[in-house]
Amino acid sequence: MTAQLTAVQLSSRQTPEQNLERVARLLEQLPEQRPQLVVLPEAFSCFGAGDRAQQQMAEQPGEGPVQKRLAELAAQHQVYLIGGTLPLQAGERFAAASLCFGPDGSQLARYDKIHLFDVDVADNTGQYRESRWTRPGNQIVTIDCGFAVVGMAVCYDVRFPELFKALRQAGADIIALPSAFTQVTGAAHWHTLVRSRAIEQQVYMVAPGQFGEHENGRKTYGHSLIVDPWGQVLAEQDHGEACISAEFDKVQLDKIRQQIPVAEQGRFHVSLTQ
Repeated sequence: MTAQLTAVQLSSRQTPEQNLERVARLLEQLPEQRPQLVVLPEAFSCFGAGDRAQQQMAEQPGEGPVQKRLAELAAQHQVYLIGGTLPLQAGERFAAASLCFGPDGSQLARYDKIHLFDVDVADNTGQYRESRWTRPGNQIVTIDCGFAVVGMAVCYDVRFPELFKALRQAGADIIALPSAFTQVTGAAHWHTLVRSRAIEQQVYMVAPGQFGEHENGRKTYGHSLIVDPWGQVLAEQDHGEACISAEFDKVQLDKIRQQIPVAEQGRFHVSLTQ
């Protein structure tokens, strides 16, 4: 079965309303083919406002204007829509939650980012400590969309191949990777990491990113990608806000997995530990 895969690249601002307007305009450009999976980048609803501001605007799970608008857009366009990440209330910290809505507007899944970006980078920000304000998730998540099983991951997760192996073990055919890679780490590693995860696990990767310089001075890499299970880049957007699309081909996926049966030949099984 074939379906359409779409990644939406943004340069999100601090105001959710403004970002949702941009998303709505871009979704008007979607290809007509259905079924279709559409993935927004990490922090699509708010970027550059600071962690304290994100905690203040964090919505209750299942409630709030951002979640409502995502559900409306999924139903309007009759697509499976993964809303990158948005802050949801989670006690003293917020969760960086990636939500999937179905073509009827219902919420199908929630994935909380597991691996948090606590690193030092040679850029104008210098130090990133995501865990100060963000509560990490501890569950892998897949969604059966009928045409394929979609696994959910976010940005820094891509550096931890065991998560992607666990998603493949759980049946994933496609992995959504909404991201906001820094300019420095993106230029060094982005293409290699995304293509490697696709090749290793024999999955399609839909990896939209943030791009450009944001209101807090942080610079993100862009270069949103759709990669097939052979590691071929099917679509790429280096800069600028845009939708990119490519075809999901289940026949091709099955053929690659039959010819090089790494899932059956692997000697190690991955289990998630907290």
